[in-house]
Parts: sequence; structure tokens; C-alpha cells
Amino acid sequence: MSSKIQLSKEELRENKLTRDVYLTKPKSPLVVVLDNVTNSYNIGAFIRLADAFAIEKVIVCGTGALSISDKKMKKASRNEAKWVCVEYSDSTTASLQTLLDDGYSVYSVELCQASVDYTTVAYPAKSVLVLGNERKGVSEAALEMSHQQIHIPMFGMGNSLNVSTAGAIVLAECANQIRKLI
Repeated sequence: MSSKIQLSKEELRENKLTRDVYLTKPKSPLVVVLDNVTNSYNIGAFIRLADAFAIEKVIVCGTGALSISDKKMKKASRNEAKWVCVEYSDSTTASLQTLLDDGYSVYSVELCQASVDYTTVAYPAKSVLVLGNERKGVSEAALEMSHQQIHIPMFGMGNSLNVSTAGAIVLAECANQIRKLI
């Protein structure tokens, strides 16, 4: 009898915490702030990423994001929103100020005059990643509140990536560094 290479859903669940235990488990002190990201599929992707890396929360900022229907969000996030703390705010700067006051370091993912390669940063345990609008990027106000602007080096002809793709790349690096600190 041959066994399958791919794990079944039951096999994947064998080493997972129960849902009740997971909800009470401390998360990595990493926050994703979405600065006027308006596409429900991008927001849903960040909720899934937040679950995958067991981070503290996602803060969805801006009036456009607040109008996304629950149905679209649930479809895009595949219900991981049940396991992830998602907050909504009409002000990115107010949310960032609260995080700064709580001792978080803020990193905006945006190609800027002074941005550095995201892999060269030593992320502290309490970090915030700010990702911006699909067309306009991170707002100037959020960039000014950041400790550092970071970017993903682009070796092809394109200048940018989809916001959720860029977020996945940077979030993986940041979350893995923080996990080693705590």
C-alpha cells in the first residue's frame, strides 16, 4: 500500500492547538497597519498572513476599507478572521501614534529616498509594518511617523509588487526575526 506524499487535513490538524487554546495563546508582538488598502482580497490576504504567522493584529485604516462588505471579507480571508484580531480605524496616523506610545517601532514598506532593503533591518520585538494603498502607496503622513522606510529590491523591469505579495515577503522576514527574540 502506498502512502500519499501530501498531508491530509486530519494529519495537518494533529499537531495544531485546539481552537480554544489558540485564541488564548500569546501572539508575536507584530502589528500590520494597512494604510488605505481598499481591495477586499488584499485585506483578506493580510488576515490570512496574520493567522499564518500568529501575529498580534491587523489594523485596517481609512474610510474606503471600512465600506468593504462582510461577505467579501469572509470570502477573501477564508474565515481566518475568527482567529486574528482585526481592528478598523478611520485614521492611520492616530493608530500609529497609539502604537508608538506603546513602544512599537514603525517600518513603512515603500520605496523612498532613504528606504533600505528590508532584509538589512534588525526588527525589534515590538514592530509595526505599514503597507499602503494599491495605487498611491503609504501616505506621506505615515511615512513621516516611521522609524524607517523599507523596500524589497526589484531585479526585473517592474518597480513594484501587489501590496499583499509585498506584505507576505516582508512579514515573513520580520515575523521570523521576532520569533527568535521572544
